[in-house]
Amino acid sequence: MPRLSFLLRFISIGVLLHVYVGFRLIPDLPVPTTGKWLAALWLVLSVAAIPPGMLARRFKRQPLGDRLAWIGMLAMGFFSSLLMLTLARDLVLASLMTIESIWPHSVDLARWRTGSAAIVVVLAFCSTAFGFFNARRRARVRNVDVPIRGLPAALDGFTIVQLSDIHVGPTIKHDYVDAIVRAVNQLDADVVAITGDVVDGSVQHLSNHTAPLGRLAANHGVYLVTGNHEYYSGADAWVAEFRRIGLTVLMNQHVVIEHGGARLVLAGVTDYTGGNFDPAHRSDPQGALRGAPAEVNTRVLLAHQPRTAHAAADAGYTLQLSGHTHGGQIFPWNFLVRLQQPFTAGLEKLGGLWVYTSRGTGYWGPPKRLGAPSEITRVRLVGAR
Repeated sequence: MPRLSFLLRFISIGVLLHVYVGFRLIPDLPVPTTGKWLAALWLVLSVAAIPPGMLARRFKRQPLGDRLAWIGMLAMGFFSSLLMLTLARDLVLASLMTIESIWPHSVDLARWRTGSAAIVVVLAFCSTAFGFFNARRRARVRNVDVPIRGLPAALDGFTIVQLSDIHVGPTIKHDYVDAIVRAVNQLDADVVAITGDVVDGSVQHLSNHTAPLGRLAANHGVYLVTGNHEYYSGADAWVAEFRRIGLTVLMNQHVVIEHGGARLVLAGVTDYTGGNFDPAHRSDPQGALRGAPAEVNTRVLLAHQPRTAHAAADAGYTLQLSGHTHGGQIFPWNFLVRLQQPFTAGLEKLGGLWVYTSRGTGYWGPPKRLGAPSEITRVRLVGAR
């Protein structure tokens, strides 16, 4: 019942937003009446397409589910731009109406209405096309140096290649993942770290598409932690599958890595919300260090959500690698991320803890990225004075 209630609210809000855009844009579009009816029809089809697209991974019939996902997510991506631009247009028109009320006949409001309505539609199409290209191209390598005081000389230059939020599912498949793996394997990483949200769907439907991850290679191994989407998709089954293809899944655990005569503790925790799905999966940064050598001061934590950082700082970690936020993925949603997470993207510091938040290597929902490019992150530890 809670899920049904949420779905009904989601659909109701979606209908209201489409009605708002329709009433604000369609009457002012500089097109014949037939064109306005076609615009109204598109909005109706958009309302109808988005909910099935959101639920497509639950469909047992394939490729029907994937096709519904593509249609629904493309519609959502376009409508998100249309909505934001319509809101911006209304702010501009309200300002012009204020000017007109103070200085009559200084503004041609009718011309502004028709011209701005057309511009909103054109910009929505252009931003959607550009965002689609950004989302579907292979993520570029982003180099990040993390300065660490007291870093052993042997660990100066130690590299961790981070992948996060690939979201293999209805619109991200084998070839997309394979391109990521080939790019990572060219980087000769000391460690490859996957910080959650690898999948959006069941092992049964997606194991063939996640299989390329088993070819990831690094000098000291490939490590993975769960994200919230693993729990939506059957975390236990996915943990078993990841281990089957050769990945080391850290579930509130750590490993000690020997590198050039120096040692580093690499720990990983279950997702911040894991305990809500299974009490045995409660995230425990402190517990992940249990048994770690006390004399090893370089401690790296893999944690899907940035909000784990407060517990990580208290536990004495040096660096936390996270994802989850996608950097907002689509402007202006990046401003809303801060309502839930302490960090949105990039390298930040919390007390003595460095936190790097990846913008993600794939995308979630609409195949669209605006202002938040995807990334394969090459983190390099460097000594600091």
